[in-house]
Amino acid sequence: MELGLVGLGKMGGNMRERIRRAGHTVVGYDRNPDLADVHSLGELVDKLAAPRVVWVMVPAGEATQATIDELADLLEPGDVVVDGGNSRWTDDEKHAEELAAKGIGFVDCGVSGGVWGLENGYALMYGGDKEHVAKVQPVFDALKPEGDFGSVHAGKVGAGHFAKMVHNGIEYAMMQAYAEGWELLEKADSVTDVREVFRSWQEGTVIRSWLLDLAVNALDEDEHLGALRGYAQDSGEGRWTVEAAIDHAVPLPAITASLFARFSSRQEDSPQMKMIAALRNQFGGHAVEKK
Repeated sequence: MELGLVGLGKMGGNMRERIRRAGHTVVGYDRNPDLADVHSLGELVDKLAAPRVVWVMVPAGEATQATIDELADLLEPGDVVVDGGNSRWTDDEKHAEELAAKGIGFVDCGVSGGVWGLENGYALMYGGDKEHVAKVQPVFDALKPEGDFGSVHAGKVGAGHFAKMVHNGIEYAMMQAYAEGWELLEKADSVTDVREVFRSWQEGTVIRSWLLDLAVNALDEDEHLGALRGYAQDSGEGRWTVEAAIDHAVPLPAITASLFARFSSRQEDSPQMKMIAALRNQFGGHAVEKK
């Protein structure tokens, strides 16, 4: 089949290559002309035979909204737009309604796989009407990992991005647990080779995972992570997961704590800990450290 792909960065560029390897035609557009097959969205649409499928792979928020707005004016009834970026699920219903008013279908798709997706395949979670999903199915089949798993029609519009959001929230908590365990091992005088302890967990243990494999890769590159600053950004999906938990009255203590731990990483000198130190000094006479 033919596919228009908008956004050819680290993820989008590799996705274009994987889809082409599966025998499909991909017409790609990116603001960087060195990456693009065409020079505008209009040219991309013109090169595709109707009914068209255009996959949007740009940053969430304003960039996605602007791209979908432009496509809404270029596409025709019967075409389908796929948002494969990390959009918030609440935006999906809005986009679906805007496009449906012009007879254009909409599918939201959460994509996981990162820089490894080209060779290993991408885990896909998509939402939308069955008829719209069916038009995109050959592309889903090309992108997913080999085997029976790695791809799911999660439900109606918004379900794909909601599922991906929860996936990322779980990812936050798993990474935090590995990080805490690693720090504790590093502090213990009795453990002399933390990297090899992590490596030993890759087989036979209940905590083996791809994230553990990646942790071992990182330790092989820098055994004590001495070249890194202890700062971790959050993409937004961890926050959205916690907000959704509040809306649904679902307790998420581990995921919430992992999100807050990232916030603490951005403080060179924690204001909260200043108050804790001051209070300990006031009620117990505990020593404080001066700057």
